[in-house]
Formats: sequence, structure tokens, C-alpha cells
Amino acid sequence: MAITKDVQLGHDVRILHPDLVNLYGCSVGDETRIGTFVEIQRGAIIGARCKISSHSFICEGVTIEDEVFIGHGVMFTNDKYPSATTIDGRPQGSSDWTLQRTLVGKGASLGSNATILCGVTIGAGATVGAGAVVTKDVPRGRVVVGVPARLLTTAVKR
Repeated sequence: MAITKDVQLGHDVRILHPDLVNLYGCSVGDETRIGTFVEIQRGAIIGARCKISSHSFICEGVTIEDEVFIGHGVMFTNDKYPSATTIDGRPQGSSDWTLQRTLVGKGASLGSNATILCGVTIGAGATVGAGAVVTKDVPRGRVVVGVPARLLTTAVKR
């Protein structure tokens, strides 16, 4: 586990156990808290004052705006058609797939064990229920639950 030299950390970022995370080539905003066993890949952007709970995976192509809560074990994807090999059987390389970007808006909350498929936008202030599988955009301020995630109600902010 490692934090590489190309990681950009803002002021007062708290990483509870730096020896138990993988951060490489990413950007993390001021006052963000990162739990144990989190991986944040190259090119991912994390805003300020976020909380990223343990065992979460944030891949290349994901942008998380300010004040977002990421529950335990949240997983993001970035490839619409994942495969280990190409059609001719050789190992797939970086030129054999297309990066799909994902955006999580300011103040959103993603429940534990949610899976966020690539290419979606989760609107500002939206809530994704625990265990939900998000396959399409979530409107600003709305709540989604289930597999696949579906609209439930308007979020109530504290």
C-alpha cells in the first residue's frame, strides 16, 4: 500500500492509516478524510471536506465535488465493456478500451456498498442508498435505492 509522490493533497487532509491506502496520481481537496483500505487511482479528483470511508475504490475518470460522503465499500467503474483480453486473445491494454467519466455533485451522499457504473452523474445533494447499483444519472437532491437504483423521494437536508 502506498501514497505516491504524484498525489496532490490539499491542506489538512486526514488519512487515518497512510500505510493502508493506495493513492496514486490523484488530487484530494482540503480537509478531506480518507479511511483505511481505500484506493484512489490516477486522474481521480476528490473535492474539499469529503469523507471517504474504508474499503472504497475510486478509479480513474471519477470526479467527486466538495462535501461528498462516500460510505464503506463504495465501488466506481470506468469501463462500459470491461474485458481481460482483446478479440484476438491478447491482454487488453490502455488503447483497447474507452474511459467513461463519472461525476458526483457537491454534498451528495453514497451509502455503504453502493456500486456506481461509469458514465453517470450523481447530482448535488443527491442520496444513493446502501447497496444500490447506479446505472443512470441521479437528479440533484433526489434519493435512489435498489438494484438497479430507482428514484424514491426528495432528499431532506439536515
